[in-house]
Amino acid sequence: MSGSASAALDSAAVPYEVIRHGPVGSVAEAAAALGMEVADIVKTIVIRRGDNDYVFVLVPGDRVISWPRLRALLGVNRLSLPDAGAAMDATGYERGTITPFGSTTAWPVVADERVRGRRITLGAGERGVAIALAADEALRTLAATVADVTDPEPPR
Repeated sequence: MSGSASAALDSAAVPYEVIRHGPVGSVAEAAAALGMEVADIVKTIVIRRGDNDYVFVLVPGDRVISWPRLRALLGVNRLSLPDAGAAMDATGYERGTITPFGSTTAWPVVADERVRGRRITLGAGERGVAIALAADEALRTLAATVADVTDPEPPR
């Protein structure tokens, strides 16, 4: 697990478990590897609000961002997803491993309300590794804004 993620969790005295699950290609594969529900695999998505201005959005694995609701919550007309390089520059983490814990900049965190009250996993800053922890403890530690900012994942 990334030293900066574990250091941030340890510094905040957040109880967590490191789970090494090996390579996965999707949220569903991660859920199967971890023996968890897809909804408990929480994606940390980096969103650009403006020049050098980002926010982390915590999204349950079975849901996607509702762009209109997120824009309304943040009070902006435009949001975008940075490319992999910009996300790495903004967080210090490679896309697919991003966690708000230990990011190079402590960007604000928005969490979908469905995360509350669950045991979840987040990225750990390293491929094939997850952090399992109580969502409510993570949200408190991150001073997350909790709101309804997602829609169900559309069928594929």
